[in-house]
Amino acid sequence: MQIDIGLQAKLCSLLPHLDERARRLVAAAEAMSLSRGGVSQVHRCCGMSRTTLTAGIRDLRLGKTLPPGRVRQSGGGRKSIEDKYPVFAKALDRLLAPYTRGDPESPLRWTCKSTRALARELRGQQVEVCHEKVAQALRQTGYSLQGNRKTKEGIEHPDRNAQFEHIHVVVSRALSRGEPVISVDTKKKELVGNYENKGRQWIRKGQAKQVNGHDFPGPDVPRAYPYGVYDLGRNTGFVNVGTCHDTATFAVASIRGWWRAEGKKFYAPSQTITITADGGGSNGYRLRLWKVELQKLANDTGRDIVVCHFPPGTSKWNKVEHRLFSFISSNWRGEPLRDYETIVSLIARTTTAKGLKVTCRLDRTSYTTGTKVSHEELAAVNLIPGDFHGEWNYTIRPSTKTSN
Repeated sequence: MQIDIGLQAKLCSLLPHLDERARRLVAAAEAMSLSRGGVSQVHRCCGMSRTTLTAGIRDLRLGKTLPPGRVRQSGGGRKSIEDKYPVFAKALDRLLAPYTRGDPESPLRWTCKSTRALARELRGQQVEVCHEKVAQALRQTGYSLQGNRKTKEGIEHPDRNAQFEHIHVVVSRALSRGEPVISVDTKKKELVGNYENKGRQWIRKGQAKQVNGHDFPGPDVPRAYPYGVYDLGRNTGFVNVGTCHDTATFAVASIRGWWRAEGKKFYAPSQTITITADGGGSNGYRLRLWKVELQKLANDTGRDIVVCHFPPGTSKWNKVEHRLFSFISSNWRGEPLRDYETIVSLIARTTTAKGLKVTCRLDRTSYTTGTKVSHEELAAVNLIPGDFHGEWNYTIRPSTKTSN
């Protein structure tokens, strides 16, 4: 049977402007107006199925009407999973309970609660459901994929907030006088070589960088120890990349490197250098060698070194963490740190929309671990404890006046 070109043009121009029910009725009316074979003719002209056309003809003959806004009769279509299995919602919620996690004997109790695992467990309870429907139900009930949040800080020191306020006062006063205020810490040590670096970057499809399949480095694999010095007043960073060990000597050498490269030039008239540091690590408040090395720094610079340590367990509040290290990690994401030159180059190219600039240098000095500080050496440190928590807040004054 030949296609009616005129009918085809008519239907193709009209049907796209109608809703589902109107298309069905218009096409059915055209089929009824034709002689024998009208359903087949309309089917060939517009592609509408014969079943749909037959249903439209039946609606026209019976004079069926629908409420405004509806295109199908109420109750049509596939039954929802909730109607088919009324226990679905409760069963899913029981599996997601944070403590019971369903039946204690269920294997799901000790597995990751993925949508496929949940669907498999529900099918074991005679609820036939696919993992896509489980995901849809989770989104509708307010669930979403989330990671862990680092908010728990363990046992909180009773003077935690008071120390934060003290640091704020000391830092604000130093900045108002134009004195240098630096935040210091060691970034996570990095493997140097063709190892995976977390994160993704824009690369042409199929050209991802090839790295080692396993990260099980031995002691002979080189490491990088980036020690950061963030200048609060100038919004600049100085990173000293060590190749040996993260010791107190290395930490103070990094600060000395910042002073000689930048601090002395921009803060020549200053009388103090204020340092905010974590409570542990190579710049910990209990570390004797840290204080002995700071005494040498005070002697070298001829300036008082004012130190404020953050309370234990609050290192993430140190400015160097979220104003310098976070941007360095973002800048080199997905880039294998194959050698020290790559690390230095990536750190030095780190910038932000607010104007952060970073200077980086490689420090190949060998720093010895396990250095012991005698009581006499510690007593020789010209340390003046602060009135509030003198172990956290102290000033180290030069024992010999120089101007470097």
